[in-house]
Amino acid sequence: MATGTLDLDLRDAHSMLGGGRLAADPVDRRLAARLAAEGTSRLRPDEPFAVRGCVLTPDEALEDHHVVVAGARVQEVVAAAPAGMTVVPADGIVLPGLIDLHGHPEYNVFAAWEPPRQYANRYAWRRSAEYDAVVRKPWATLTGSGDGAARPSLLPALTRYAEARALVGGCTAIPGASGKYPDRHESLVRNVDLRIFGADHARSVIDLSRADAADRTRLRAQIDAGEVTAVYVHLAEGVDDRSRAEFDDLAGSGLLTPATVIIHGTALSAAQWQQVAEAQAKLVWSPQSNLRLYAATTDVAAALAVGVQVGLGADWLPSGSASLLDELQVARRLLTAQGVLVDPARLVRRITSDAAAIAGLADQLGRIAPGRPADLVVLERQAADPWESVLASDRRAVDLVVLGGDIAYGRAEWVAALAGPSQMEPVLAWGKRMALDLSYSVSASDAPPPRLADLRAALLARFPQAGPLLA
Repeated sequence: MATGTLDLDLRDAHSMLGGGRLAADPVDRRLAARLAAEGTSRLRPDEPFAVRGCVLTPDEALEDHHVVVAGARVQEVVAAAPAGMTVVPADGIVLPGLIDLHGHPEYNVFAAWEPPRQYANRYAWRRSAEYDAVVRKPWATLTGSGDGAARPSLLPALTRYAEARALVGGCTAIPGASGKYPDRHESLVRNVDLRIFGADHARSVIDLSRADAADRTRLRAQIDAGEVTAVYVHLAEGVDDRSRAEFDDLAGSGLLTPATVIIHGTALSAAQWQQVAEAQAKLVWSPQSNLRLYAATTDVAAALAVGVQVGLGADWLPSGSASLLDELQVARRLLTAQGVLVDPARLVRRITSDAAAIAGLADQLGRIAPGRPADLVVLERQAADPWESVLASDRRAVDLVVLGGDIAYGRAEWVAALAGPSQMEPVLAWGKRMALDLSYSVSASDAPPPRLADLRAALLARFPQAGPLLA
């Protein structure tokens, strides 16, 4: 059994992952050579450095403070400018790397889809002719999985492209990356449902109906033994009785536990949310995708009223938001519409510290503090109130992303100040000169890292309609 998923490979929602590596035409061969390598470590400054701005810990907002990074970790958070080190004069909002708890990254190569109608549940749109045209057939073209052509899969390129999209949006941790690509431990960003911080503690279930009794019994035993601390279950995604009945199936299988993380829960009733709360299970909400596909979304007000812990996820680009920051703005509007008094600071915590707790990673991610991994994002300031500033931000506001002390994405002049000339790729993002690094974060090699230009060339050669990253 693969460590990060059930025997039936339930991570794959549509049974279309093709696997394999790039090996055919010249651009594919060049990309394959890079992606097949062990990887190169990202740009990490040799000396400690500091980032100045309004620091959200996220328990408080510390104006004009400095986050000092030494190696892979936060060394301290101080008011006075540290002596003898480079200081990045961000003067924006410095917060923990954002954590997106729901997504299907490889599908984010597609452009946003305009559903021609609303559906009763996820099974309906997955069977539709329109879905076949805009997602299933292009996916087969890109992965070589059933389009009749003997072409290698571009799944590695899809994954790197999706992870680059996450970085550009300020996310340092995501779920859903394929366990088949190309090695489960070679991630550009942290994957909360694969190996992370040296452990495989999570599982992901897309369709509960595809898990037989043996799978369910085995999963419950792993939860009871403490081997699994987070189980992401796509559940009740729709507005009909079939969607609601999935909850009874989950509970009847003994899989409604404190480790359970319900993705969507769109059809659940107030009484069912009470059961979720009593079991200490959690919810990850993706309102934009819900609204576009079903013209309805989860009764989050009912979930919050009984104490269910709630995180957010942007889902996938065809029906979801372009980034977690965009999803945050949708969530705020929907919470207000449901009569929930929105505390901006608490809403920011739903994509930082609360998200880390839901993922079972509260001791590692989600807050800025000495000794913790240096996962940081810097946003341009949009408002006097720092929490409101985050809520008003989108991908265009992202100025710097630091992952484990490595510079992954940032303003070109800051990157140059931190490390001098580097191999990071220059990109122009919404009028800002930025630098992007797509190296592996977990191992070192002399092989050159993949570049966004190579990924785009490979994808566009096969599928010219691929959705842009910086648009």
